[in-house]
Amino acid sequence: MSQPNVIVFLTDDQGYGDLSCMGSTDFCTPHLDRLALDGARLTDFYAGSSVCSPSRASLLTGRFPGNAGVRAILHGHRKATGLPEQVPTLPKILREQAGYQTYMSGKWHLGLADESRPYNQGFDHWYGFMAGCIDYYSHIFYWAMNNPGPGRNPMHDLWEDNEEIWDNGRYFTEAITDKAVSYIRQAAKSDEPFFLYVAYNAPHYPMHAPKEYMDRFAHLPWDRQVMAAMISAVDDGVGAIMAEVTRQGLAENTLTVFNSDNGPSRESRNWLDGNQDPYYGGTTGKLKGHKFSLYEGGIRVPGIIHWPGTIPGGQVLNAPCGGFDILPTVLDAAGIATGDLELDGTSILPYLAEGKVPDERDLFWELNGQTAMRRGDWKLVLNGKLQEGAPVEDDIHLSNLSEDMGELHNLKEQEPKLTESMKTAAETWAAGIEERWQREFSPERQGLTS
Repeated sequence: MSQPNVIVFLTDDQGYGDLSCMGSTDFCTPHLDRLALDGARLTDFYAGSSVCSPSRASLLTGRFPGNAGVRAILHGHRKATGLPEQVPTLPKILREQAGYQTYMSGKWHLGLADESRPYNQGFDHWYGFMAGCIDYYSHIFYWAMNNPGPGRNPMHDLWEDNEEIWDNGRYFTEAITDKAVSYIRQAAKSDEPFFLYVAYNAPHYPMHAPKEYMDRFAHLPWDRQVMAAMISAVDDGVGAIMAEVTRQGLAENTLTVFNSDNGPSRESRNWLDGNQDPYYGGTTGKLKGHKFSLYEGGIRVPGIIHWPGTIPGGQVLNAPCGGFDILPTVLDAAGIATGDLELDGTSILPYLAEGKVPDERDLFWELNGQTAMRRGDWKLVLNGKLQEGAPVEDDIHLSNLSEDMGELHNLKEQEPKLTESMKTAAETWAAGIEERWQREFSPERQGLTS
């Protein structure tokens, strides 16, 4: 078989329970449900972080975020540093080693400094915005206006191939879809395979959706109504993009991935009426924690992988895996060797295509003083918080996810040897991340604008 085309869908702040194939009962996502039914749904799929920039860096590099040089949410001003140019990315590898056409449509949030922009990270053509969030209709980045430092004023943030463009009044979720469809049409004219990264910013705030989508869910309370509307617009977009793949005769040899960058936000800024209460529109299902948290609700996300003829349909797989595995999996599918690459992820293609369960491995996360680790069914969280700004819930929390996916019961007293072993491993790993950051990646140490 020839090298596959590759489409990677990424949503923003979408909770584990916010697809009907993942258990949502108050709204349906038929196109994504079909993708899952015809491919593999991964029940224990993890983002690389519980916030967006590190998670995106992990996805595109196959590394844990600290090893990719991005450990926190990046600034949105036009000189903000981000993903280091020397770190290999999936589009760069596919383009340089296999002649792939590479495209991106949507949210970048990996830096606005020249070396960090999409065209220096491997994309031939790209469309979208580079900060963390924009108004869905004016495409203006308002978030920093009340903060000190560069970029305090509202900033327009819509670009195509590194040129600023204006498209006022166009709902951005639909614009992402339309551009992705046009890229597929462009790519189909060539005999070379393509890589398309479709990074929807929905359902990240501000909570905007067209009336036609809001009307579908008029029976729901506003916070849930707008969440359902925004995700339904994404679902329709996925349907339109996959329909175009079929229309171009490319369906049988297109590998498609769908995932989210982290769990749902409880930030009060999701409300649009000045309400200071936590926002309840997104759901983690039975999971504990939300965005910013290293409990399961912050990092376990929907995961779907689809490749007709290679990955059997109807699979529901539960081996732990995540966004950091996408790069090695795609390179495996494309027949590109990974021996010379620094990777934390591994190819899960043998698992998806042949049922070969991956070897057990330790998975790690760190964010703002929190550290987490998964080893088999066991999950350790150090200094865990439930959401941004919350106090530490437990200094040490051990759970058996096969029996307690909601991390409700702390087993550190019942399993002291395992707790100490995992704690030592997690702290050693986190110390290595910190040392490397100071030595190699810290913007301050490198004399860069943060």
